Amino acid sequence: MNTARIFLVGACLLAAVLPVAVRAWFPAPSATAAVRSTSVEWPTHFRGRPLTQQPLAALDARFASNFPGAIARFFDGSNTLIVRRVTQPTRRLHPATDCFRAAGYSVRGASAMADSAGNYWHCFVAAQGARSWRVCERIHNDKAAAWTDVSAWYWDALFSSGPWWAITVVTPLQAQDGV
Repeated sequence: MNTARIFLVGACLLAAVLPVAVRAWFPAPSATAAVRSTSVEWPTHFRGRPLTQQPLAALDARFASNFPGAIARFFDGSNTLIVRRVTQPTRRLHPATDCFRAAGYSVRGASAMADSAGNYWHCFVAAQGARSWRVCERIHNDKAAAWTDVSAWYWDALFSSGPWWAITVVTPLQAQDGV
């Protein structure tokens, strides 16, 4: 067998075994994982504005029941924030574009943007009918590492330790506002 074939067979075997090994190293969370939300020290301010915790929407609550960590919803006077404290690598954390598309929104203008503090966010505009929202998201840990791409976070998270904060900020747009 030549070297290329050996490499190909080895890569195929690794691709077949890796998902099983990852599941062995990181077992699935229990159904009670999201109940620990009361033990999370949630943020009290966002960009200098006080946060008011809101009840989870029915869909959020259903999703939280099998989420490895905790989920909370906040309002700062103009933005809605969905904050997730993630305790282990999971495919249940997925891009907000997936959620909005699944809910029937059109999504456009996806790009990375830096805020006034220099933090990068993945942002897009979600529209449904005549209404639209700017949605920005990022994931970070307490050690200053940050990701704007959920898939990049996942692969990094497999080989590091959390917990992580996944923050989604939803801001209503006026008709003249753009991306």
